[in-house]
Amino acid sequence: MASLKQLAGQTVWYGLSNIAAKFLNQLLTPIITYILNNPAGMVDYGNMSMIYSGISLLNIIYTYGLETAYFRFSATGEDKKKLFHTSFSSLLISSLLLSVLIILLRQPIANFIGIDNHPEYIVWCVLIISIDTLAAIPFAMLRQEGRPRKYAFVRVAGIFVNIVLTIFLIAWCPRYVAGHGDSELAKWYGQYTATGFLLLANLGQAIVTFLLLVGEWRTYRMTLDSALWKKITSYSWPMLIVGMGGMVNETLDRIMLPKLLPVGEELAKQELAIYNANYKIAIFITLFVQAFKMSAEPFFFGQATQKNAPATYARVMKWFVITLCVAFLFTALYLDVWKYFIGPAYRQGLGVVPILLAANIALGVYYNLSVWYKITDRMRWGTYITLVGAAITIVCNVVFIPTYGMYACAWTTFAAYVVMMVLSYIVGQRFFPVPYTVGRLGTYLLLMFGLFLVQRVVGQYTEQVAYRLLTGTVLMFTFIAAIVRMERAELSGLPVVGRFLRKEG
Repeated sequence: MASLKQLAGQTVWYGLSNIAAKFLNQLLTPIITYILNNPAGMVDYGNMSMIYSGISLLNIIYTYGLETAYFRFSATGEDKKKLFHTSFSSLLISSLLLSVLIILLRQPIANFIGIDNHPEYIVWCVLIISIDTLAAIPFAMLRQEGRPRKYAFVRVAGIFVNIVLTIFLIAWCPRYVAGHGDSELAKWYGQYTATGFLLLANLGQAIVTFLLLVGEWRTYRMTLDSALWKKITSYSWPMLIVGMGGMVNETLDRIMLPKLLPVGEELAKQELAIYNANYKIAIFITLFVQAFKMSAEPFFFGQATQKNAPATYARVMKWFVITLCVAFLFTALYLDVWKYFIGPAYRQGLGVVPILLAANIALGVYYNLSVWYKITDRMRWGTYITLVGAAITIVCNVVFIPTYGMYACAWTTFAAYVVMMVLSYIVGQRFFPVPYTVGRLGTYLLLMFGLFLVQRVVGQYTEQVAYRLLTGTVLMFTFIAAIVRMERAELSGLPVVGRFLRKEG
């Protein structure tokens, strides 16, 4: 029970920090989509979506799984100081080499994205990725040492800087420049597009974040223990493939969509912008998944040697699934409200939101299940499963995007994550059996989908938003009541909730 409280406490802190950081970051979505609410602005937002998908893929290559390796070897008694210096040195050297290569190829990359006149944007991307990479091990140190408050502060502060710079660059500056056309700011501002200004804001965030982590890296010295480096990289290299496969599943559709749609480049970029904006509405599931992933990785490694570890993992899974179901309903049942999160021009893609929410539930369950191959050092299985998901992503998007556009991307994401989830469960039970309550988990998921379908049927018969919101609220409370009824015995053991339930009983 104490171990679950530890995970819950860290999840709350990491969750709050991620929720705060993601919430602040997601404020950029309404800011950007309401300002860039015309065809030209949507093209800029589409360009940004492609660039950020590429950044996400490169982040995996730049870090090549060293964060997970840091947790793994911290838990095995390695000298933490030596581990930190070796990991940081490895990332520093590899980042320099990769950055030089990408900068040399900046013009062809810019041509591929469709920003031919701005190869400097690729250089800015390289700076963002490199600085974020160097911050990875200091962040991992904070997580491994159980210091979520510092982690939370740095994360939130960096996002806040991004928001301020974004508002300054794409909201305030255009108004100032319109009235001061001869100013130096106007001359500088006229050289770039909204895509570039969004990148500059992100670069500012990366710099501030790294500087706030100075307490973690200021004692760093360029030392690389070759024996230790071989050990951690032999463990982390499979994570590179796993991470790449995962990121392919998550972001490659936003690179493929504008390239495979049988329409002009500008219309394709606009559809990409619509898809990306609606993807952001699925934030609530992503928040819980990321918060869990951040806190669970060190927790699972710490619990691996405990006798009751499988039972603990099963209980974690149950409450995790319940939480994801609540997050799904909270978003899907109130889409009439959440649609105002994005600008009017982007709302025609709202239909992909429930599909992406369901996909992220499967992804969250997969992350939970994946503990078996990490703690048993069978990373190759994680590689195989991830590659299967990546193959589904590539093949299905190539086949279906030309006909179904963004909906092909959404359904392909769902299919890939479901297959990965099922494979991880089947193989994991062979090597590290965990007594998951599959029947009960399936009941919760079926109930969730059933309630959502009821809401969709109601929506077919009324255009009154008030009625749909009322129905959504009733359905939400129905789900919560069902959970309380089915989990009453365990909930009764909790301090506050338990006292209320015993009083009601």
